[in-house]
This record gives sequence, C-alpha cells and structure tokens, in this order.
Amino acid sequence: MRRELPAGYPQARGKKRAVLVGIRYTGTEYELRGTVNDVECMKSLLRDQFGFPSDGILVLTEEKSDDPYRMPTRENLLLAMRWLVEDCDAGHSLVFHFSGHGVQKLDTVGDEVDGYNEALCPLDFEEKGKILDDEINDTIVRPLGPGVKLHAIIDTCHSGTILDLPYLCRLSRTGYWQWENHNRQPHKPKGTRGGLAISISGCNDHQKSADSSGFPESAAIGAMTDSFIKAVRSEPGTTYGRLLSAMRGTIRDGHGSGRRLLPGRVGSFVRKMIASSSVQEPQLCSSEVFDIYRKPFLL
Repeated sequence: MRRELPAGYPQARGKKRAVLVGIRYTGTEYELRGTVNDVECMKSLLRDQFGFPSDGILVLTEEKSDDPYRMPTRENLLLAMRWLVEDCDAGHSLVFHFSGHGVQKLDTVGDEVDGYNEALCPLDFEEKGKILDDEINDTIVRPLGPGVKLHAIIDTCHSGTILDLPYLCRLSRTGYWQWENHNRQPHKPKGTRGGLAISISGCNDHQKSADSSGFPESAAIGAMTDSFIKAVRSEPGTTYGRLLSAMRGTIRDGHGSGRRLLPGRVGSFVRKMIASSSVQEPQLCSSEVFDIYRKPFLL
C-alpha cells in the first residue's frame, strides 16, 4: 500500500528520482559552510548531464524552512529515503546524495569488519539520534528489486561503508583493485532483492572529509562532491575505476584546506582515533562485484 506523502513532495512520475540532502547545522559549534552548495551543484549535474527532471528531485536543507517536511531532520530524512525507493521497478535510476557530518559508533552485534557502525547525522541528531548504516541499508538498499539501480553519493566523514553494502573495492594508486567481502553474517544479507546499489563516499571509514580548497566562502563545496562533479563532467561515459581514480587525484592535489571536523563531545572520540594529516580517499562499495574499469558510470 502506498504511503500518504506530504503535499510538497515531488510527484516523481518518471524513471529517474533523487534525494539531495545538505545540512549546515546552523548556529551550532559544528556548523558547516559548503553543504548547501553541494546540493545545488549536484542538482545541476543530475538535470544537465543525466536528464533528471526537476519534479523527480527532492531537496532537504535548512534553507527550505518554509516547508517543515524539507528540513533535514531524522524523521524527514527517513521519510525521504522511503519516498526514493517506493513503487520502483525495472528501469528506475535512483540517487541519494548526503552532505553533512558522519560519525562512527561501536558495533554491538558483530556484523562490521572494523568493529564500528557508520552513521549519518541529521539536523536534530543530538535530540533524535543518528541514522546508522544498518537502518540506511534496510531503508534504501534491501527494497531494490530487479532492474532498479541506486547510486549513493555520500560526502561525510567516516563514510566508506555507510550503506552497509556487502562489497568494498580496494583500489591502489597504481590501479590494482579487488573487492572485499564485508558480509560477516551470511544469514543477515546486506544486498538488494535483485537490484543494484552502489555507494561512492568521501573517505574510508576511519578517515575525515574536508571542504575543497581554492574557493571563497560563498562558493564553498565539499572536497568529495567537488571531485565527483569534476570527474563526471570532464569525462562523460567514464568507468567506475577511472572515476574513483580521478576523484582521488583531485583531492590529493587540493589537500590542505580546512577540514570538515566534528567538534564537541560528539567528535571527541573521532579526533582521538585519526591523525589530522590523513588525506581522505573516496571509496566505492556495491551490492555486487564487477570490473570497475569496464563498467561505465551511468545514472
């Protein structure tokens, strides 16, 4: 049965649908400056280069304060995720983009390779809680049926395996690659129901993300979002391997800008875990393995 959606939600009649989330955390000690620009840049890319219709794109930012359902709260984020995958069938192409804070939490059930869950921080995460990778997987990965394709573009700290997908691609600077199986509990599948889910994230699970360098404050943008858009625009029809390599190269070249660190008690544990000099490396995860230098990147 189809859920009743808020009146302001897009109708999404076509086969392309996207949820774009940018959170500034305005007025807090961990405020970010580039996240709303991330969303606007991603929206332009989806419309101009991949033909996503405006009525198929749902945007959640604090700038949408005139519509309470467009505020990026925990409840609204989960509602938007459910909208993204609802009533999808073969031929649907879905995009979930999140720009904001991400953290790690201790894994208490033993299904994480590194012993930690990854989590997104909604606007109200201090009151309502974070969204763990397990819940993200249940909401936008598990429902995907045959012929449905999802790409998640996640620009946060600790985002490597944020969708809890079963396979992580290890890619060296020399181009050597291999898939790692991250499904530690075969009786608890992390994949889809026949569809394809792929995540491209800002950094490894143990790393932090940054804002890009070389931009004035008014044009700040996340380093991962910036490198992703540049790679896609510069080489239409690129493969996943070339895309990931190009993104990493762009970030290495621009390293040294102000970093997206999460201060306060939420981030204190994070800062103890990682040396601040670590350079973020975008990651690729998938619900199934494939040749990253032969499969073209298509949305």
